[in-house]
Amino acid sequence: MSNSTARAISPAELEARLRLHALPDLGPQRFQRLLQAFGSASKALSAPASAWRSLGLPSACGDARRSAQVRDDARHALAWLEPAAQHLLMWDQPGYPPLLAQLDDAPPLLFVAGDPKILELPQLALVGSRRASPPGLDTARAFSRSLAGAGFVITSGLALGIDGAAHQAALDVGGRTVGVLGSGLENIYPQRHRSLARAMIERGSAVVSEFPLGCSPRPDHFPRRNRIISGLSLGVLVVEASVASGSLITARLAAQQGREVYAIPGSIHHPGARGCHQLIRDGALLVESVQQILETLSGWQNLPPSPAPSPEPIAHPLLALLHAAPHSSEGLALASGWSLPQVLAALTELEIEGRAQRENGRWFARLS
Repeated sequence: MSNSTARAISPAELEARLRLHALPDLGPQRFQRLLQAFGSASKALSAPASAWRSLGLPSACGDARRSAQVRDDARHALAWLEPAAQHLLMWDQPGYPPLLAQLDDAPPLLFVAGDPKILELPQLALVGSRRASPPGLDTARAFSRSLAGAGFVITSGLALGIDGAAHQAALDVGGRTVGVLGSGLENIYPQRHRSLARAMIERGSAVVSEFPLGCSPRPDHFPRRNRIISGLSLGVLVVEASVASGSLITARLAAQQGREVYAIPGSIHHPGARGCHQLIRDGALLVESVQQILETLSGWQNLPPSPAPSPEPIAHPLLALLHAAPHSSEGLALASGWSLPQVLAALTELEIEGRAQRENGRWFARLS
């Protein structure tokens, strides 16, 4: 079934789909297999157990479909949908994000808190390390602001670090942003970003999840979440990531899905740059400015003609060194050839101006 041939579904069919969705170990592809085999969720629920087994479905799915818990979960989801800002998008119904619908394992149901219409707008994913360095966070904020100003919806995973910085920066310039969860919408994770999620919902953005509303975060949920982040987006920008980072999973999924992959390089001494360097070796576009991203997507429709300008070139010699890598005061004196008192005086001025900051004995440049 495709979006072009979709028909509005009945309330009974909607409840049946929610019951299927609540079954353990079903997953997107098995969900689609049931709909294709029986023609509707209602008929699938009433089919004999032997028919389910013939489709290779786990016995736990068939055993649970008539349970009181599954019925209660479906009724709870129906009640959750009553407020105006809470929605359910279905793969074969109008309003489902068109890029996401192209995936073989597209989520059959997608819960949305906020404005679902922004999921049909051009999106760029911006992802990176949960333990990002101050320069990495500044880079994420600067790129997010400029891309949001250029008309893109900024999509990320609402995680700590780069994700949260990207979401907040888009909101700060009046842009829109989408957070994709690895848990249910009634169980926002991480808890520290619950206020950020509320702000996104209240300010015309959206938080989405394919998982049942009360579902807890689990390690295996995050790769599934990552395929949605990349699947919604025209491209994925990785700001800072280790080689083992989940951000690299998102980037590789993006490449498999035919999306653009961008990576920002960093110092060879910084562990958070190694994942980006690996992506560049694998064929990602090395990005030093927002303009490079916009040029690769110049043909995309519905974007404003004038993107936000790139940051001005760095003039201060100490800032040039700090943008290359974090340094101690003594390291800056050695690298610049200045005396230590000169370096300390200059760093104090830069800190007052908000252009540099000190953390754990090292100095970092700030992009904003």
